[in-house]
Order: sequence, then structure tokens, then C-alpha cells
Amino acid sequence: MPAAPFPHGPSVAFDAVVKRYPGGTVAVDGVSVAIAAGGFVALVGASGSGKSTLLKTVNRLVEPSAGRVLIDGDPVDTIEPHRLRRRIGYIFQNVGLFPHMTVAENIAIGLRLEGERRNDVRVGDLLDLVDLPRDLAERMPEALSGGQRQRVGVARALATEPGLMLMDEPFGALDPVTREQLGAAVRGLHDTLGLTTIMVTHDMAEALLLADRVLVMQAGRIVADATPRVLLAGEGGAVADALVAVPRDQARRLRALEAGV
Repeated sequence: MPAAPFPHGPSVAFDAVVKRYPGGTVAVDGVSVAIAAGGFVALVGASGSGKSTLLKTVNRLVEPSAGRVLIDGDPVDTIEPHRLRRRIGYIFQNVGLFPHMTVAENIAIGLRLEGERRNDVRVGDLLDLVDLPRDLAERMPEALSGGQRQRVGVARALATEPGLMLMDEPFGALDPVTREQLGAAVRGLHDTLGLTTIMVTHDMAEALLLADRVLVMQAGRIVADATPRVLLAGEGGAVADALVAVPRDQARRLRALEAGV
């Protein structure tokens, strides 16, 4: 089993990061923010606010037009992309399992790239970790439910023991019950494994319930940076307040419905 490059999760820093596309569109506009080692941070905002673009600068799926991204003080652009990505877990909405590979082969793909061929024990341990039966190992992805496929994606992301986990709308395609269960499972893995986690979501309730810190983006900039408690107290500014108002109003309407009002 390879040694974890960041045993307790690394720090991540964005230093004046800009992403400008041909034609003049600015997706990320001078973002500077530091994320402490071991933190669970949610990036929220409306569609087009720049949150996914900012996230992808960490693993170099997007290269900044200006500024730097650093992991534990080291600029990510000094590391070859394929080597960098093996040190970072990445989970996204369309989990992207290879349909022609078994569950075990999908989970172990990162291990094979690292030269490990005998990985049955590691795959079994990872299935246990994401609360899936070991007998799923030989099934094909098409035989799994959406929630099971996403758990396989989590197991694959954890296979090489990364200290940093990036998640881009990881639960968006799931039904509400599965989404709630998997969110709680991911938060539990974050705590148990001592990860640093950055999660993009458009769901403010999800951000408030899972993260320790919420960064609100608008037009490529961070317009609020606060704990869930501070945001719920209405101290995050107008953009954050508008996002918090959605789950708060839903909760109010449900209480009224329950009371027969």
C-alpha cells in the first residue's frame, strides 16, 4: 500500500487566482483564500459563479490565467499533472466509472497506475470503508444503483490514500434519501481519515450541514467566507443571505404544512 503523501490532509491556498477565457469571460476573478489542513470547506453560489472552475485549478484540470494555487506551500504547477492528480481524490456528479471494468477494477485503477498489481485486499477494505458489500467487487457498473456507483467513486478516489479530497456536485444526481446518506458518509470519512475536503455544491442546506466553513461565490469572486452558524445568523452579506433563505423558507413551509396552517 502506498504511503499517504499528506497523512493528515494538506493546506490549500489560492493566491490571486484568475481564470479568463478567450473572448473575455472571467470565470474566476482574483481569488485569494487559504484553507487550513484538515478543513471541510464548501464552495457555493449560483450557476456560473466560478465555483467549479476554482475547484479545478487545484488539480490542474483548469490552468489559471494568473495567480497561483499551492498545496502545503508548494505551487501545483511545479508538479506534473498526472502525478498531482494521483495525490488528490476527485469525486464529481457523473461519477465516470469505466463501463467495461468491474467494480474492483474501477476502484483499483489508481493503484495499478502506481504499479500495484495485487490489490484484492485493498479493494475489499475500500468497499468496507464506503459501506458496500464485498461481493459487489465483480459486478459491472451498470448493475449498480446510482448511490452504489457514487460510493464506488468515493472508494476509487480514496484508493491511493490522498490527503486532499475535491468534490464537484458529488450528490447532485442522487435521490434525496441517498443524497443525505452519502453526504453523512463522506463527512464521516473526512473526519475518520483526517482529510482536507473542498466541496462544490449549489445546495446551501447541504453546505451548512456538512462543511465547517462556507465560501460563497458570485461573478468569480468570494463574497462571503464564514462558518455555517455565522451564515445562519444573517451575517454573511446579501448574496449569502439569499442562499440561506431558500432552505430556511422551505423549513418554515414544512412546519406550517405539518401544523395544518
